[in-house]
Amino acid sequence: MRAIVTAILAIVATVMFAMPAYAGDVAAGKQVFTKNCAICHVGGSNAVSSSQTLKQEALEDYLFNYGSEHNVDAIIYQVANGRGAMPSFQGRISNKAIADVAAYVKSQSEKGWPE
Repeated sequence: MRAIVTAILAIVATVMFAMPAYAGDVAAGKQVFTKNCAICHVGGSNAVSSSQTLKQEALEDYLFNYGSEHNVDAIIYQVANGRGAMPSFQGRISNKAIADVAAYVKSQSEKGWPE
């Protein structure tokens, strides 16, 4: 019974929080990041919570559903919904901008944030 309820809740959450799928544009995402995210996350760091950076290992550790597959949807969810000190950006920037910045963060984290 518990498994059925859990599955139903997972489906409902997916439907409620689902965003239209966009293939993120890394170059556009860099612009979105610079304008909206860099104040707290310059160079992949975190000015508010130093342990929760945008570095690859940290994303794998604390970002739900990111894992070793580096699921960009996990970044999209985090940007859209926020968590803890991070605000939600859904409604503040477009869904496409959220997908773009997620693509940029994924790309940079996989490169080790060289910029």
